[in-house]
Amino acid sequence: MKILFAILTAALIQVHHWQVPVVTGQDISVASVTVPEGAQPEWDIKLSGLPGKALTKAYVKDGYLFVNISSEKTRKLDKPFRVIVKAKGFQIEESGILEHRLARRVRSAGDDGVAAYRIPGLVTSKKGTLIATYDIRRANAYDLQGDIDVGISRSTDGGRTWGPMIVAMDMGEWGGLPQDQNGIGDPCILVDDVTGDILLFAAWTHAKPGQAAWWSAGDGFEPDETPQLMMVRSQDDGLTWSEPVNLTRQIKQEPWHFTFQGPGRGITMADGTLVVPFQHQEADRTPAAGVMYSRDRGATWTVHEYAKINTTESQVVEVKPGLLMLNMRDNRKTGRAVYTTSDMGRTWTPHASDGQLACPVCMASIIRVPASENALGQDILLFSNPSDGNDRRNITIQMSLDGGVTWTRRLLLDEGGNWGYSCLSMIDRKTVGILYESSMAHMTFQAVKLSDIK
Repeated sequence: MKILFAILTAALIQVHHWQVPVVTGQDISVASVTVPEGAQPEWDIKLSGLPGKALTKAYVKDGYLFVNISSEKTRKLDKPFRVIVKAKGFQIEESGILEHRLARRVRSAGDDGVAAYRIPGLVTSKKGTLIATYDIRRANAYDLQGDIDVGISRSTDGGRTWGPMIVAMDMGEWGGLPQDQNGIGDPCILVDDVTGDILLFAAWTHAKPGQAAWWSAGDGFEPDETPQLMMVRSQDDGLTWSEPVNLTRQIKQEPWHFTFQGPGRGITMADGTLVVPFQHQEADRTPAAGVMYSRDRGATWTVHEYAKINTTESQVVEVKPGLLMLNMRDNRKTGRAVYTTSDMGRTWTPHASDGQLACPVCMASIIRVPASENALGQDILLFSNPSDGNDRRNITIQMSLDGGVTWTRRLLLDEGGNWGYSCLSMIDRKTVGILYESSMAHMTFQAVKLSDIK
């Protein structure tokens, strides 16, 4: 018996799967493989849950299991699958247990000669088109100021394919200064549910050579004093964009420093009011988040009070008619700050979930999907972020069925390390889409069935 046990132990191969987005058309490592010393197993790797022809390549190299899934043979992104590993003459431990999920690479380093793509925003237009927005960081991955423009990618088939990049905001060489002194970025995108127009907001920084905008922004109103909040509009489903409109003097107080949008996405309230998450630096440079809103289809904008001091990147939802919830990045490292307002930001109240959602000080996304617009038949909130209190890893979608008080359902998408920003938008009644900064690509898109968030 002792001899037989020793033989079985030596013949055991361990396959430890991990959750990363399986970007179609790319060799992706989905597991580590531990082989007994001196063993030379023959591998047989198959898929469960996808057509056999979808697996174009599978191999083990340097202790890792790689797969390559064909984008032509996988018409549905939202269908999970398992990787089944067999080795001739060896026992396999933990093979095919984990459900893997497909993804599309929307943008990544080197595309169109660009160094980095950051800061995702995502909406679904009135025509059903998915419109993704992001920073085009041409020279490097650094934040403003720099040679940065705002890009758009469109998908008319639920995220399966994406069209060529469209530059929606580019300040050029304004004021006679080069493009790296006229960067514009950190976009926030909004669909006007009344008109179908798509509004896009971004921060423009000017004339601060070699300086980070967050620290060099001053008070005042002029471009050479302080960053400017700019808006463009599309009336043709995101194909073309208007000239930028400067909103700075409408919403900024003179002592404030950096004054800008979300980023991510804004909303149209039940009464037609347009709302954009907003942030600014007080005179002592302490940041604070709130909302800005328009009741005339984006012609003019109003800001009242901030929700909570020392908060920045936020997202807003209307949990009940007239009641807004703001979910904020809290620089205290105490989890997401969550406040509500029933008077458009004149006064704010802490929500029951304030501080309860773990976050490593990072941007996150939240959307509300009413019962009439989803297949579950319940009012739901969906939330995505790196669900880790310390590091930007474990990108997860969570679901709340009680207005955000508790988050009882969750689905891990990417346990790898990444920049961690994300944005959610419904594709159809059954499916949510997420655009995020993943461990596999700068702008990664995945489609998830609501029923899979358990």
